[in-house]
Amino acid sequence: MKVNFAPGLHVASGQAANVSAYDRWVGRWSRLFVPAVISAAEVAPGCRVLDISTGTGEAALMTLPAIGVSGVVIGADISPAMLVGARDRLKNPLFCPVAADGQALPFRSGTFDAVICQLGLQFFPDPTRGLAEFYRVLRHGCCAAVCVISTPDRAPMFGVLADVLSRFVPEQRDFLYLSFALADANHLEHVLASVGFREVRVERVQREDTIGSFDEYWDAIEIGMGSQPQVYVALPEIDRRAVREEVKSRLSPFFSNGHLIMSVEMLIAVGRT
Repeated sequence: MKVNFAPGLHVASGQAANVSAYDRWVGRWSRLFVPAVISAAEVAPGCRVLDISTGTGEAALMTLPAIGVSGVVIGADISPAMLVGARDRLKNPLFCPVAADGQALPFRSGTFDAVICQLGLQFFPDPTRGLAEFYRVLRHGCCAAVCVISTPDRAPMFGVLADVLSRFVPEQRDFLYLSFALADANHLEHVLASVGFREVRVERVQREDTIGSFDEYWDAIEIGMGSQPQVYVALPEIDRRAVREEVKSRLSPFFSNGHLIMSVEMLIAVGRT
């Protein structure tokens, strides 16, 4: 099975980003952790912040109030389609979207007061190279904060789908599990330290949210925004039905009065230059 992934992996090649669908698939979980990331990066009024893998602008949107009227948020993403979605969503002169590869940032060394990367680093071909770039563009004494998803069992809204899909398309298994590629806290801490960050710490953080129904959860997947949903929508219809039913069955322990109540664990890593 062939899936035509565009740069950044979350939107199909040649397609526009569906901001609403992406928000329902990833954003609703991501935003639960963004305040902790902003705090860890020591974002303050007047800061020049680089938001790497800005996507549709979730972290940037929540960072803008923290920088006040004298700061700026540069939202960098390798996907032009995602940047269009972020620009149209934020419509704020203090937010500047920039098409950029997080492993080769087009900024001078020591440019930023804070770097944040919300749910992006695990998709980098070489996360160590990316973190080295984060370090390079930071001013001395400033912080980078990274948030990544924990293990599949601690993020069932993503982990169950990855497991079910990988049995239908085993050749895509490694790709489907990229979301969890940096779930080892010791490894993540080591990589930050290896590129020069000091005062490195990694914290496991859990948050819970309620989805109105399984259909509400599944509708976002059906649209195909995100890495795993793109694999799903490329399946034959008979396989899509089977995947849906199996995922619904696997998520049954999280049902309560028709609602889906799930918790997700993420790792928030921070280091100082």
